[in-house]
Amino acid sequence: MLNNCRAFLCQSLIGLAVFSQMAVFAQPSSAETIAGKSGNVRAEISYDKPEEFQYKNVRLQISRAGKTVLDQKLPQESEYDRPVGGFDGQENNLPVLDLDGNKEPEIVADFFTGGAHCCTYSLIYRYDNKSQKYTQIRHEWGNGGYRFNDLDKDGLPEFEARDDRFAYAFTAYAASAYPLQIWQYRHGKMVDVTRRYPKLIYSHAADLWKTYTEIRQQGDDGKGFLAAYLADKYLLGQGEDGWKRVKQVYKSSNRNQYFADVRKFLRETGYIK
Repeated sequence: MLNNCRAFLCQSLIGLAVFSQMAVFAQPSSAETIAGKSGNVRAEISYDKPEEFQYKNVRLQISRAGKTVLDQKLPQESEYDRPVGGFDGQENNLPVLDLDGNKEPEIVADFFTGGAHCCTYSLIYRYDNKSQKYTQIRHEWGNGGYRFNDLDKDGLPEFEARDDRFAYAFTAYAASAYPLQIWQYRHGKMVDVTRRYPKLIYSHAADLWKTYTEIRQQGDDGKGFLAAYLADKYLLGQGEDGWKRVKQVYKSSNRNQYFADVRKFLRETGYIK
């Protein structure tokens, strides 16, 4: 599952999902659409693209058994917010699937704001049987995206992602690394369930450490990777063991300040309880 973990760590998860579509989106069109379907629920995002990298009149329409129950303009922070057909690599496919096990599919509308490596977010729509209306939440992914993965084999997908708060925290973006993050959608909210998957965290931490040793041989001090490694170790309940290893290898003159900064950051982000 994590054979490609190193690539997952070092580049945005959105990568292929967004940029493989650029050739398609670059073509002038007045009525682009992204659609998906599950059972009798169908969802479609439509938008105008009057100019290159410009997206206007972005609308979401949801129908149930052929009857339209939602038709609204989607919020955009700017006209560069680009509708994306699924960060998990399914081009031109709007994810419509049951995320929480209530036998009712949710709709996941993904967006990329443009730029070199930022930012991505999802609008998740949930149907309320009592009101017979859809409610929506927004989840920020930062520079990364996510992949759907049924990690616990219960028939419901998790969002496998990364903690983007580590971008730029200790080094440049290109040299930053990220702890593993796993999310579940439950009762209309996104829940961080990363600590429930120690085997995945352990594998992720091991790959971070391996990559750190490789880039250190190339002259990089690896500060970004060591910070992410420590975060993974705290998720495993092995924080002190992580510090022991990090202090053995990081000998730069700023080590005391770096260690203090990392510890403060891990406490502020909830890794140190």
